[in-house]
Amino acid sequence: MTLVRRGRIPSVPELAVKARVSRATAYRYFPGRSKLVSAVVAESLAPVRRFEPTATDGLVRVRELFDKTFPLFKRFEPHMRAALQLALEHESLERMGILEEEPYRRGHRRYMLHRAAAPLAATLGPEAYDRLLKALSLVYGIESYVVLRDIWGSSYREVEAVARFMLEALIESAVRQAPPSEGRRASPSRSRP
Repeated sequence: MTLVRRGRIPSVPELAVKARVSRATAYRYFPGRSKLVSAVVAESLAPVRRFEPTATDGLVRVRELFDKTFPLFKRFEPHMRAALQLALEHESLERMGILEEEPYRRGHRRYMLHRAAAPLAATLGPEAYDRLLKALSLVYGIESYVVLRDIWGSSYREVEAVARFMLEALIESAVRQAPPSEGRRASPSRSRP
């Protein structure tokens, strides 16, 4: 965690030196960078992954997810950037057929967003619900930090404000465009608590 916080993914031999263990011991725990970054992300994002929404309304649940977990991304930004960096590198190497280690895969946000937004599925229908989850996944993650901080020079406060704005706009648009259908529940609450 400390080495990644410094802004780059350490090699397993570097980790062994820092931890004062043999290379063989380090490789036993982390046979490659994928396992190393997976361990770092699992440790740093454990509070995010454990989050359980309590509301019954889908919009309120997604707001709750953002309120309780999105600010944690600031704290673990270096770790999430390391995961993004490795995933991009591995995807490129894998497409060229020259990846020489286990590929690093991401994807927990799909589960997190679905768990929070699930009550909206009945309102939106399968296609619109799937589209909403994909749109929310562009907001909920390190990528929004990368774009807003690196390209726009935004503060952390502004990153959160823009993410919340996008969250509200995406859900409101999805609900507004949902075709009326018998058996579907009424639109979720649009007012911010």
